[in-house]
Amino acid sequence: MAQCLSLTLGIRLNRKRIQRLMREMALTAIYPKPNTSKPRKNHRIYPYLLSGMHIQRPNQVWSSDITYIRLKQGFVYLVAIVDWYSRKVLSWKLSNTLDSSFCVEALEEALSVYGNPEYFNTDQGAQYTSDEFLRPLKERGIKISMDGKGRAIDNIFTERLWRTIKYEEVYLKGYENMLDAISGLSRYLDFYNSERIHAALSYATPDEAYARVKDVDCIEVGKNSLKRAA
Repeated sequence: MAQCLSLTLGIRLNRKRIQRLMREMALTAIYPKPNTSKPRKNHRIYPYLLSGMHIQRPNQVWSSDITYIRLKQGFVYLVAIVDWYSRKVLSWKLSNTLDSSFCVEALEEALSVYGNPEYFNTDQGAQYTSDEFLRPLKERGIKISMDGKGRAIDNIFTERLWRTIKYEEVYLKGYENMLDAISGLSRYLDFYNSERIHAALSYATPDEAYARVKDVDCIEVGKNSLKRAA
């Protein structure tokens, strides 16, 4: 695109500026993107349990999701475990394949460091409905919740996390390879947890919100929206 503009109009633009302008205009290339949520027919699907629930404390609800991170050549997959109350990223892993092992590693790391949540929410992807992923949750008596089919809003906090990571880190850096991505994401997620304040958390960081609980502070999870509740 930059080359075409240069030849026809005499305008020279580099790749990063084109990417920035396309984001500002909400333009995306038309090509198949990685599908990170393919279900498997023989796997059990659990109902969504969080509609109307008041999120009042850390470790009440955790969730997980997978997104793809584009590299200079190809892409890798990022999984994260998020605490809904504090928005804290409890663990994350990168993988160049979509098998369930890197999701299981992220789950076991979060459980070993932060204990057990009451509820764990995911989409209906094969990684999350696999026996390997569900076994640690069942063994600990954690209630399993899954998004309704095609309803990304059911896992809205993780969707917002992906948007934040990509617009504040990934799109700006343009990772060369997987090692570059690991290094960049490690720095950014440390910053996200310990320094990035959130208006919805009364301008606290996720680390601060996770460490304390305010009685007046809760989140109501509605069927189609999320809102602050006093």
